[in-house]
Amino acid sequence: MNIDFKKMGGLVPVIIQDAVTAKVLMLGFMNEEAYEKTMETKLVTFWSRTRQCLWTKGETSGNYLHLVSIKEDCDHDTLLIQAHPDGPVCHLGTDTCWGEENDVNPILFLTELQDFINVRHKEMPEGSYTTSLFRKGVNKIAQKVGEEAVETVIEATNGTGEKLIYEASDLLYHLIVLLTSKGLRIEDIASELIKRHNPDWDKARRIKKSKE
Repeated sequence: MNIDFKKMGGLVPVIIQDAVTAKVLMLGFMNEEAYEKTMETKLVTFWSRTRQCLWTKGETSGNYLHLVSIKEDCDHDTLLIQAHPDGPVCHLGTDTCWGEENDVNPILFLTELQDFINVRHKEMPEGSYTTSLFRKGVNKIAQKVGEEAVETVIEATNGTGEKLIYEASDLLYHLIVLLTSKGLRIEDIASELIKRHNPDWDKARRIKKSKE
């Protein structure tokens, strides 16, 4: 990375974002030493402008920020850090420094599940049910999706809401496995649904890609 620490007298602003929820948690500042310590320990460390010293977030409260990724902006003078927080980020006890709740949107778990299934597909660990599905091949996986779809329909017509959710979860999981076996992701379905809902969205995306 080519971070410009000179522009603000040795400091750069750092935006902290939850790596799972994408919620902006806080804003801090780093000097070069704080950046290097963050990279070394994988715990986000700042430079305190009031105390004039380094401080690792969570060193007194225990609410550490575990580094996931770090990016610099186009001018190389601002950092975006994605992290996993151990607890509330603000010193006032709130999840964020803006008093917002940092709740996980359950729909975001689908991407996490997709990433997990991708790893299974790549590594094929022994003893994994997902691995066993991939080894059976696409025809067997597709058959399993069909079976889960039938069970979902049965619960929708004759079962309870709780059982319907259970069977629909099985269906969605096996569908993601099927998509992965074909080199696709659950986000590809989301993109198709967005395109159907707003055809102009897909047109704008194609224009953007052509410019890139």
